[in-house]
Amino acid sequence: MKQVISFYYDAFGIALDSIFAHKLRAFLTLIGIIIGVAAVVVVGASISGLNSYVTGKIAKILGANHFMIARMASNGQIAEEEWERMNRRNKKLTVEEYEYLKANCTKCTFVGGQAGGGTNLSENGVEIPSVPTWGVTEEIADIADKTIAEGRFFTRDEITRQAKMTFIGAEIAEKLFPDGNAIGNTIRVRGIPLTVIGIDEKKGSFFGQSLDREIFIPLSLHRQMFGRDGGIQLHGKAKDKETLNEAIEEARQIIRNKRQLIGSMDDTFSLVDVEGVNNQVDQFTAAIAAVVVPITLITLIVGGIVVMNIMLVSVTERTFEVGLRKALGATRKQILLQFLIESSLLCIVGGIIGLLLAVIVTQLITLAAGITMTITISYIILSIAVSTIIGVVAGLYPAFKAAKLDPIVALTKNV
Repeated sequence: MKQVISFYYDAFGIALDSIFAHKLRAFLTLIGIIIGVAAVVVVGASISGLNSYVTGKIAKILGANHFMIARMASNGQIAEEEWERMNRRNKKLTVEEYEYLKANCTKCTFVGGQAGGGTNLSENGVEIPSVPTWGVTEEIADIADKTIAEGRFFTRDEITRQAKMTFIGAEIAEKLFPDGNAIGNTIRVRGIPLTVIGIDEKKGSFFGQSLDREIFIPLSLHRQMFGRDGGIQLHGKAKDKETLNEAIEEARQIIRNKRQLIGSMDDTFSLVDVEGVNNQVDQFTAAIAAVVVPITLITLIVGGIVVMNIMLVSVTERTFEVGLRKALGATRKQILLQFLIESSLLCIVGGIIGLLLAVIVTQLITLAAGITMTITISYIILSIAVSTIIGVVAGLYPAFKAAKLDPIVALTKNV
């Protein structure tokens, strides 16, 4: 056992001596491995960061444990034929169905209604075109987990009596009321003055689209101003992630019962939930990883080829050393392991430096782009493992060539 430990200790020392004896050559050899490992880790961090960015924004837009029932909606891509069938089959959701779901969904902590629309705002000489205008019930603030920056949201009484009030996004407040006195002032929507009662917390943008450029008004008032033909969306919220699927299935059955859909009859509505959307995001980023990561691994393979080339040069340069060691009793296995340890050490060192470089790059990108890039342990293990394997594979042929050298021939070559 002591002899084995001593051999590996000596082999490691010889490998280090060889690397430090040719520092510039070793560094140039490592560049391919360093860039390859850094590329894999940075790409992995980018994909993970994209996933976190999208799911985080979805959580801000929709809220946690949230599901929606609408006439037409989907958790992901569906075939054009299926979309056309849904378009023919599905019916608009009504306020009556909202009230029915609210009264009967025992697994739902909140049930709300919402209708969409758009308007052009013009106040104090400032014009904001095509502003999303949502008609909502009072539960939407809780369902969407809204954080109110100033003021408050609507009450049930205000929804019922069509109160001429509005809750506005942060961007609308900044543009129309730059002095910061939005609460209590009025804005006109389709000629009707609405009193501002609250301002939403700033949520930023989502792929260049502002999340703060919207206004909310009571659903009853919205239907009076924009018409009742468009139907509404039903929004529900479960107590927690564990009960979300139960709440969704209960809500689905309640609407089916309300519409007298029995047996195998298809739903005449669509259902979307936050978890389903997040799963689609996961599948999307996984598909990106499946394409991009193998491409970046090619750089590691190129780096491995460089390592193999340098190891072949090293074997040629050290022919006399190999012959002398074999003449002194070194076995073919020991010579083989000596060169494998050296090539593996090169790649491991390159992998560690590449990992450190990736950390620096991801931090710089995070600061510049504002998207948090997360270096995951899986990509660290992948890059280091691949670089180590490449080191072994790249050193295998040169090591095998060195081990096969005839000691007499090797010693006479230097004479």
